[in-house]
Amino acid sequence: MSIDNAPRLDGAGDVYPGPDETPAVAVPVEETVPAPKPSRSKAPLWRLLLRDRMATVAAAILVFVFLVAVFGPWLVGDAATDQNLDQSNLAPFHVANGWMNILGTDPLGRSMLARLIVACRTTLLVALPAVALSCIIGSLVGMWAGYHRGWRETTAMRVADVIMSFPSLLMAVVVLYVFSPSAANIVLVLAITRIPIYLRTARAESAELQSRLFVDAARTFGARSGAVIRRHVFPILLPTLLTVATLDFCYVMLAESSLSFLGIGIQPPDISWGLMVSQGRTYLQTAWWLSFFPGLAIVVTTVSATVLAAWARIATDPAQRWRLTVPRSRRSRLFPTRKVVS
Repeated sequence: MSIDNAPRLDGAGDVYPGPDETPAVAVPVEETVPAPKPSRSKAPLWRLLLRDRMATVAAAILVFVFLVAVFGPWLVGDAATDQNLDQSNLAPFHVANGWMNILGTDPLGRSMLARLIVACRTTLLVALPAVALSCIIGSLVGMWAGYHRGWRETTAMRVADVIMSFPSLLMAVVVLYVFSPSAANIVLVLAITRIPIYLRTARAESAELQSRLFVDAARTFGARSGAVIRRHVFPILLPTLLTVATLDFCYVMLAESSLSFLGIGIQPPDISWGLMVSQGRTYLQTAWWLSFFPGLAIVVTTVSATVLAAWARIATDPAQRWRLTVPRSRRSRLFPTRKVVS
């Protein structure tokens, strides 16, 4: 191709064909717009849970504990109460003793595995009702007092201050010492001592929400206070209450274990993890497994509930939920760790 027939460039940089070449026809190219990807922050909670390994493990442990409490006693039958003095204080992890005695036996020859399973149900039957009662009563009174303010708020807060002025564990010890120590009394005492936690939380949140614009709009359109609390205040307050309840579950379970350890909690022939620790403390030098395994069950369950509560607090907060969608490889760059220089 000669110099005269070579393509020429105009001032704008467009290429024009030479005199011997056929002009090129411009073919419009359709621009492909990528489809919008769904936001990870709007992903279901179970997907966000699977992205966090520690929270997933904690949730799996808690689900396993609840399944053991529901179906475990039915599976082990009477193995938790059957006595065999010939197999007294058998050491754990010996398959020759049988799978039911894999965690050893107590001084009466009863299976530690079966007793742990039965004690799991007793411990949860005390902790869950106590948390549920205190959460329901405290949150309802707190939302009512915080929304209406005035003398209602003052009365509710003074009652909460009176209850919190006494140490909860000491109050439980005194009440259970005066009355007969039973599961119902333990639930009642622990529920009363934990009511101020939910009452103060719900009061603070509802007092702040009652001045919001959407609450004012609902009142302007003639909605009653009960409907406003039920439709507008409670849904916003629910994630916080669930997080507090999860953490409080750990405290109540430890409180029940402490009361049983002191001898004023669950009484034989019933069994709980705290009572098993108390009964095995005299055999720590000769049969360590009598207190070790129920204590380990308490620690693992409470730590799992704490980890899951921390994850749930972030997952249910729209302002913090995006943190769970960041890949682990990018978290170190977004949230660098500061080095402390001595």
